[in-house]
Amino acid sequence: MELHPNEVKILKVLKKRSRVDEIAENAQLDLDAVNRTLSWLSTKGLVKIEERVIEEISLGKEGKIYVEEGLPERRIIEILGERGDFQQLTGKLSDKEIAIGLGWLKRKNLGVLSKGKIKILKKEKTGDEKLLELLKKKGKIEVADLTPELKEGLQLLKRRKDVVKISERRRLWAIPTEKGLKAGKIAKLEDRISQLTPQIIKTGRWRECKFRPYDVDIFVEPEYPAKKHPLQRLIDNIREIFIAMGFREIRGPLVESSFWNFDALFVPQDHPARDMHDTFYLKNPKHIEIPSFKKFKERIRNTHEHGGNTGSTGWEYRWDEKLAKLPLMRTHTTAVTCRYLTQLKKRDLPAKVFCIGKTFRNEAIDYKHLPEFYQVEGIVVDENANFRNLLGILDEFYRKMGFKVRFRPAFFPYTEMSVEPEIYIRGRGWIELGGGGIFRPEVVKPLLGFDCPVLAWGLGLDRVVALSLGLDDIRDLYVSDLDWLRGSRIV
Repeated sequence: MELHPNEVKILKVLKKRSRVDEIAENAQLDLDAVNRTLSWLSTKGLVKIEERVIEEISLGKEGKIYVEEGLPERRIIEILGERGDFQQLTGKLSDKEIAIGLGWLKRKNLGVLSKGKIKILKKEKTGDEKLLELLKKKGKIEVADLTPELKEGLQLLKRRKDVVKISERRRLWAIPTEKGLKAGKIAKLEDRISQLTPQIIKTGRWRECKFRPYDVDIFVEPEYPAKKHPLQRLIDNIREIFIAMGFREIRGPLVESSFWNFDALFVPQDHPARDMHDTFYLKNPKHIEIPSFKKFKERIRNTHEHGGNTGSTGWEYRWDEKLAKLPLMRTHTTAVTCRYLTQLKKRDLPAKVFCIGKTFRNEAIDYKHLPEFYQVEGIVVDENANFRNLLGILDEFYRKMGFKVRFRPAFFPYTEMSVEPEIYIRGRGWIELGGGGIFRPEVVKPLLGFDCPVLAWGLGLDRVVALSLGLDDIRDLYVSDLDWLRGSRIV
């Protein structure tokens, strides 16, 4: 068995159960090197490591004062001798110190107070005073090392405020195994080189030296380098995928009007999705104005009431502008897409954009639903685009994300035709992830001002991360579990 020089040094001095600090002193190694080497020896079965939590005592704020000035009761004894008058203490001790000192004189049976006279019964130092003197010399003492007298003194000091502090510390012991004792007897400490330097090559010393071989299977402590949160890594990855596919990123406000969030998407004003049970409406501001340029408001109104110039009959109701002005936390990033479409002109086509951002829905929190989550969506505006183009883009998008994908027909309120992508997760099978389709004329014509195919799709990112990391509960993504975050895989 190949042993590192530090392993040999430790085995040579480790004859019995020993503390790590004792091993470090005897082997002339620093504590970090000893801890690291003991870990290697443990994996080789040459030592056993015991871990215990020990209690240590140190001086508190008041304790540091008492070790210099003495306990109040001791100072009273020194002032009065064997007997004295209460008035003798006035001016030499504060009222607070006198009260504390007299109380502890009585409690420790060191003296009695009667008719203004104080009689001292004992002058010998007590266990608590001896412990304070010891702490002054050593700084810290283990509770287990205290004598019975000092332990009684500790109980007295613990009743005083901030005189002593008790803390816990982890301590390691190493015990040589039978195999380790044998290895320590026969192991030889040789000068071996672990790193080849230019100096060794120049001097030719490498010809006489022995090189230490490396065991690639040996246990080492895991490294936890800094890395991004899994959700942020996915967001960055998706952003790179979109940009590589020729898309441009757009952004929009988190607080939207119902006009952009619902009305622009041809969602009727009595639709259940607008209910307060599904949407977070705001008290302030009380309303958000609807843009009046390019007659967007009138186009949306006409589309809802009778279909406008879309060829649809609309919803055949009276459109209420007050409802459209209600402020809310956006329920999807499609509101950003709607704003973008109003800025496009025919000369800007074809256009490809994407949006990544937070959305909000009044959901009951459970293992697969959160009221706040990330959503991503992309659109392609092209006069020559068709449904087959959409399937091709979706196939490429999910493939670049590392998923095997298939499609099935679906229904969504503001797209026609519509599709629902399914991705394959090992151990779970095919799982629906997102949706897509071609925007209906009732959405496109009022926003663009002309008819043109708009391919659109979107998905929730939190669920993608949970699936890829094998999480059963989406809430785990937002728990500050440092062990899980440090250990989460990067790829």
